[in-house]
Amino acid sequence: MYYRQMGQIPHKRHTMFKKADGSLFREQVMGTRGFSGTQSILYHHHMPTEIVKSELVSGYLPEYEEQQSLKHRHFMTSKANIEGDALKARNYLMGNQDLLIGTAKVTERMSCFYRNGDGDELLYIHYGSGKLETMFGTISYREGDYLIIPIGTIYRVIPNKQEATQLLFIESCSQITTPRRYRNEYGQLLEHSPFCERDIRGPEDLVTFEQKGKFEIFTKSRGVISSHILGHHPFDVVGWDGYLYPWAFNIEDFEPITGRVHQPPPVHQTFEGNHFVVCSFVPRLFDYHPEAIPAPYYHSNVNSDELLYYVKGNFMSRKGVQEGSITLHPGGIPHGPHPGKVEASIGKRETLELAVMIDTFHPLKIVKTAQEMEDPAYMYSWYK
Repeated sequence: MYYRQMGQIPHKRHTMFKKADGSLFREQVMGTRGFSGTQSILYHHHMPTEIVKSELVSGYLPEYEEQQSLKHRHFMTSKANIEGDALKARNYLMGNQDLLIGTAKVTERMSCFYRNGDGDELLYIHYGSGKLETMFGTISYREGDYLIIPIGTIYRVIPNKQEATQLLFIESCSQITTPRRYRNEYGQLLEHSPFCERDIRGPEDLVTFEQKGKFEIFTKSRGVISSHILGHHPFDVVGWDGYLYPWAFNIEDFEPITGRVHQPPPVHQTFEGNHFVVCSFVPRLFDYHPEAIPAPYYHSNVNSDELLYYVKGNFMSRKGVQEGSITLHPGGIPHGPHPGKVEASIGKRETLELAVMIDTFHPLKIVKTAQEMEDPAYMYSWYK
């Protein structure tokens, strides 16, 4: 990320910053990797440690199924019957020691506040619009937005009243960044990157609340959800600066990399975390070698599980998937186009598919409740 500043800040960090009445604003350094990673400095009206009450609410780690035979899986997430605010509506589907993955149909605004104390979160907006309100300011979101929310950020999701927000989420145990190979030694995105800083949106407005009172924050950390009652509004920040803050990137701004022959999946990479990557499959021209086969070749994943979330369009290599489908192709066995899809792709000029792919480098485990929306015949859909 790049340096950003909002609101009021003093000339020098770690120096007195006084209010009009002579009292001090409270400085908070918020950073990663023990002061050697990305960080920002925030200035509060009140102490961010002013906790009135702390108590355990519940566990949040999902219950996984026992290991089955190794097979390809297909889950139709449109069958999920959970809805509510952006916390209660989370439908966990898969996970491992590095991340949790699921979907949510957000129909209500969050009345409380929330922060992830384990790592960054990524919210992909399948459809809907609204606002992501945070201690760093507000970001308006729309269909196709990726929202990156850093560890420890207090936030809430406010969908527009007239429509629900459908989203795919990743709860990471690490920082989520742009791909390392697309950044130079100074952190700037390179010319051959499929997007640049101009495409990234930070908070638009910093709205400051000074009022005292009791405000509940749900904190996710160490396998449980804790309730912290703060003695003032958590969005009491008057200014901040640094490199750590929430931001948005729309999938429409991802510029696909194409070639004379089929390009491998890494060209679609958009983000990375510890032991996983996120890729964007967007409308693009097909390969232009006169004898090119646009459909992907059959391949065995190399030390990774491949998850695809189908957003919209006609996905060129698959049959039987629908909007909101998730397929999981585990490492250890090959996968590839369905019967007839290779031949059908020859001579085609373009694809209008839109999908999000998550590759994990530790095996994904399936949450037990995900079986309720599974297509059990998917493993055998290549057999004629």
